[in-house]
Amino acid sequence: MNPKRWLFATLALLTLLRFWMTGAAELAPDESYYYLWSQHPDVCYFSKGPGVAVAIRAGTELLGPTERGVRLLSPLLSLGTSLLMFLLARRLYSEQIAVWAAIAMNFLPILQVGSVVMTIDPLSIFFWTAAVFTFWLALERSSAKGEEHLAGSGSGWNLWWPTTGALIGLGFLCKWTNAMQLLSIVLLLASSSRLRRHFRQPGFWAMLLVFVVFLLPPLLWNADHHWITFAHLSKRGGLDESFRVHIGEPFAFLGAHAGVYSPLLFIAILMTLWRETPRARAHFKPRFLLAFALPLLLMYLVLSLKKAGEANWTAPAMVTAGILAAADWYERARQSAKVRRFLGIAFGFGLVLSILVLNIDLLRTAGLPYPYRRDPSTRLRGWQTITQAVETVRAEREMALGTPLFLIANGRALASSVGFYLTDKRLEGPTHPPVYTPESQAIEDQFALWPRYDEFIALKPGQRPPDALYTEEAGINPFHGRSALYITDSEDDSAPSAIAGGFEKVELVACFDIERRGWRLRQLRVFQCSNYHSRSL
Repeated sequence: MNPKRWLFATLALLTLLRFWMTGAAELAPDESYYYLWSQHPDVCYFSKGPGVAVAIRAGTELLGPTERGVRLLSPLLSLGTSLLMFLLARRLYSEQIAVWAAIAMNFLPILQVGSVVMTIDPLSIFFWTAAVFTFWLALERSSAKGEEHLAGSGSGWNLWWPTTGALIGLGFLCKWTNAMQLLSIVLLLASSSRLRRHFRQPGFWAMLLVFVVFLLPPLLWNADHHWITFAHLSKRGGLDESFRVHIGEPFAFLGAHAGVYSPLLFIAILMTLWRETPRARAHFKPRFLLAFALPLLLMYLVLSLKKAGEANWTAPAMVTAGILAAADWYERARQSAKVRRFLGIAFGFGLVLSILVLNIDLLRTAGLPYPYRRDPSTRLRGWQTITQAVETVRAEREMALGTPLFLIANGRALASSVGFYLTDKRLEGPTHPPVYTPESQAIEDQFALWPRYDEFIALKPGQRPPDALYTEEAGINPFHGRSALYITDSEDDSAPSAIAGGFEKVELVACFDIERRGWRLRQLRVFQCSNYHSRSL
């Protein structure tokens, strides 16, 4: 079979398999959290732009509020990324190299997960890849001499320039990291005296102007919300603390990458970066690909001197690094049987890890005990069982008390997961979440920006508060005097001060373990909280 047809057939089968897998597991807490975002449309959210919320809203509008609805676009985004990698690699090198670049991408374990679950990464990587491809086309069309002389003279204007700006902007609305592509473009154009002419031509500035259109809404939203996204990102990257080098953190950073990208494939990519970086000074194609890989990789490597970041943060850089590695190792494999054997082992090991990362139960089926506390797929299990238990306890307590109870969870993960799987969500208002988080003066996540049970509502002109709801605050709290259930999956036997200080009485009424195959997934405690009266300031 023609290699291109073989690739397309493989990607089609993978996409169908991934569609099936989207409904084979429960939502991870992050997915449930982003689903709540999709129910509260906005131009920006606490930590990210609206991209993931829009994607989930589109999927659930088509398939309903189900796991498959939430994850509908993930397999399609993965397919689109693979096809764009193929098109870019074919344009730069050859069809054979393009086929292997796209196939290799699908052997990386971390990208297997991103092809099934719906987080910001599938969106970010897709738009990153699309922007790299259109930027190549912009340079190509701007050259009077064609692809082989991209640094030649030309008008500097074509529609691929603003298209690139739009794709970077769309990626930015999914994940702020995508704005790094602008730095990559500036560094690439500045790397050659003949390329620098684009700084004076309309194409480059049209790209920036279009990007600003996407940049402004999140900026204006943050200006109206005390710049909380920037504060969050600064804290997440450890930039809010003094810089201190921790020797072990860079090794943890590299070790995490070796695990999620498959050790041998990750080593192959690192070897390519080491070999191709010196060549990039004289050869444009490796310089182009490295421009969209090295800045992001080096930024997070430097940050890891203080604190190792998450391995998925560098995932967009692996797109062009992967294409460059495919070209590098393809030529070496043609000349050496040892290289072919090494690549065969690397791909085989990557395939095994990719299968296991999607279903670690295969190890348990084979008789190898693997505790759930070390299993990342634990995040995709047990939430329906927990929610059913919570609803049972709530029904029993409401029967005994004769009054409805609202729900509070110990954090956004549990609140989002239980909120998604509740049969009776009982929204207290059109913009309320189904499950609240404990009252706090700190803004730690999106729940702090939605209506809260500790929030006071302004009185209408001439309206007087009922005596039972009287407060010195400017308004009334409709939750005053009501009771709730506080649910927590922490190991603490007592309720936190944010709960104990806000209710007249708090008592543990249920504690149960969620188990699977004889192993405990997590433990849940349920507290009954009576007569809410607000915490003293």
